[in-house]
Amino acid sequence: MRLFYFWAGIIATFAYRIIIVLNFYSSTWVKISWYIGTIGFIVYFIHRFDISKKRSRLIIDHRLREKLDNDTLDQLSKDDNEALHYILKTLVSSKEKWNYYAIFILSGIALIVGVIFDFILKI
Repeated sequence: MRLFYFWAGIIATFAYRIIIVLNFYSSTWVKISWYIGTIGFIVYFIHRFDISKKRSRLIIDHRLREKLDNDTLDQLSKDDNEALHYILKTLVSSKEKWNYYAIFILSGIALIVGVIFDFILKI
């Protein structure tokens, strides 16, 4: 399921960035791309919000910050260990950074293409 959200973010990012090119061809494709991008971002960011909320809830419910601050790691319960394990595992294995790379790269390409079309080629 995580790959679904990862690809939803990538596709949404691409759909938004391609609009600058589609503007020169068809307003129908611009609208389709905009809707795909908007729906994709809604799906992706709802998922990211849920993950963030779950991490925060685990930290609060298990009082992990206090336990780490008090250097009482050896007193962590089994549930505490599982919560900490989940948080660390998902932070390390998250594909979120790849979405950010895609957003950055595709935004840069869209900006360059936009400048070329609008100011150099004056299309």
